[in-house]
Amino acid sequence: MKKVLIANRGEIALRVISACREMGLATVAVYSDADRAALHVLHAEEAYRLGPAPATESYLRGDLILEIARRAGVDAVHPGYGFLSENADFAEACAAAGVTFIGPPASAMRELGSKTRARQAADRAKMPRVPGSVTGLADVDEAVHVAGEIGYPVMLKAAAGGGGKGMRAVTRTEDMASAFRAASSEAERSFGSGEVYLEKLIERPRHIEIQVMADMHGNCVYLGERECSVQRRHQKVIEEAPSAVVDDDLRRRMGEAAVRLALSAGYVNAGTIEFLVDDARNFYFLEMNTRLQVEHPVTEMVTGLDLVEMQLRVAMGEPLGVRQEDIRLRGHAVECRIYAEDPENNFFPSPGLITRLVQPGGPGIREDCAVYAGWTVPLDYDPMLSKLVAFAPTREAAIDRMLRALDEYVIGGIKTNISLFRRILTDPDFRAARIDTGYLERLLGSPAEVGEHVPEDVAAVAVALFATMVKERVVAGGAAQQSRWVVAGRQEGLSG
Repeated sequence: MKKVLIANRGEIALRVISACREMGLATVAVYSDADRAALHVLHAEEAYRLGPAPATESYLRGDLILEIARRAGVDAVHPGYGFLSENADFAEACAAAGVTFIGPPASAMRELGSKTRARQAADRAKMPRVPGSVTGLADVDEAVHVAGEIGYPVMLKAAAGGGGKGMRAVTRTEDMASAFRAASSEAERSFGSGEVYLEKLIERPRHIEIQVMADMHGNCVYLGERECSVQRRHQKVIEEAPSAVVDDDLRRRMGEAAVRLALSAGYVNAGTIEFLVDDARNFYFLEMNTRLQVEHPVTEMVTGLDLVEMQLRVAMGEPLGVRQEDIRLRGHAVECRIYAEDPENNFFPSPGLITRLVQPGGPGIREDCAVYAGWTVPLDYDPMLSKLVAFAPTREAAIDRMLRALDEYVIGGIKTNISLFRRILTDPDFRAARIDTGYLERLLGSPAEVGEHVPEDVAAVAVALFATMVKERVVAGGAAQQSRWVVAGRQEGLSG
C-alpha cells in the first residue's frame, strides 16, 4: 500500500491523512462543491472534485469515488465514519476494482451491520442481549404481540441504521400503530430500508461500548471501554474512557464477549460493540458499529495506541502488534463534540462564516478539528466542528482540564454548543458519574442556576474582543473607523 484515498470529509479525513503521512503513504482527498476550501482538501497531496454539495450527489456516490481512485492510481480507500463506511456494497465494489477497503469484509459487515442479523449473531455467540425480536417486524400486529410477550415499555428501532433515526419508545398498546408508522417511515428516509425491530426498553441504562481490533490472522483484542451515556436524542455528546462504573472483572467479561462476537463473524479491522448496562451492572448487547467510531480518540489517549495506524497496517495484511495482556489503560480521557448549533434555540444549526478562532492547548489537550477562521461552515452536512479531548491521571482532573480548555475556546461568527459542556461538566451528578442515557434530557429540562456559566471565562473573552477591536482599528482622514471584521463580530457575537 502506497497511496490511500480518503472517502470522507472534515476532521476524520484530516485524522486519516495525518496517520498516512506518518507511515509514508500518499493521500488523495475528494470534495464536494461546498468543501472546495476545506482543510482536508488543502492537506492531501491530491484532491478531486466529486460533485454538488448534497451528499447523495458527492460523498455517497461510490461509483464516482472509485472512478477517482482509478484515475489517481490509489491502492486503498479509507471510508472514515458515516457516509459509505458501513456500506457492504461499496466494500465489495472496492474489492472488485482491485482497491483495498480499509475496514471489515463485506460479509462481516452484512452480518453485524444489520441490527437484526447482529442480534442473531449475538445469540449464536452466547452474548446477553436486550429481550425482543431478532428479525424485522412484519407489521403492527407482530409488534403488539412481541411487546405483549416482553412487557412495556419497548423501543422500536431501525434495522439498517443508528444515530437515533427510526427509533420510537412505546409505553402502551394504543400508541404502537402510530409509533410503528413513524419509525418505519423515518428509517426508510434515512437508510433506504423501513425494516424495524422491537426490544425491551431498559430504563435509565448506561451506554458503554467496547473497542475491538482484529487482523487477518485470527487475532482479535479489546481495547477497553468508552462511556457514552451523555446523549441528546440518542446522539452521543460526551464520551469518556474508561467508564467510572466498569471494574476489571466487568471490563474483562464485556471485552471477551465482544471479541467472541467479532471472531464468530470473521471480523477484520476496527469495530465497536455497544452494550447497555443496568444498575446491577448486568450488560446487554445492543449493536455493533462496523467502522471506526467518532469517539476513538479517548481510547487512543488511555491506551497509547494509534487506531488509524492499526487500521492501515491490518489492511496491509500485517498481524496485530499487541496481545491482550499488553494492553493497559492509563489515566482518564473526556471528549466533547463541538457542534455549530445554538443550545439556547433548541440546538438549531448555525452554519456560516467563522470570523475568529482561538483554539485551546496545553498539557493533556488534543483537538481533532477541520475548521479555520475565514471558512464557511456548510449547512449540507453534520454540524460537528471538532472533537476536543482532555486527558489527565484521574477523571476529576480530566474534567477540570476540559473546563479550562473550554474557557480558552473562542469561535466567532456562529453559535456553538460550548456553553452546554460547561453546564454538564459543572453539574454535580455528572461529576459524581451519576449518569445514564436519560441524564442530559433531564438536565436540559431543569432550569439553569442564576449566574451559571458567567465566571472568569466571559471576562476573558470580553478582554480578548476589546484587544482585537483596538488592534484592528484603522485611522483614515483623522477619524477612527473599525474594520468590517470588528463590525461583523459585534453584530454576530462570539460563541464560546
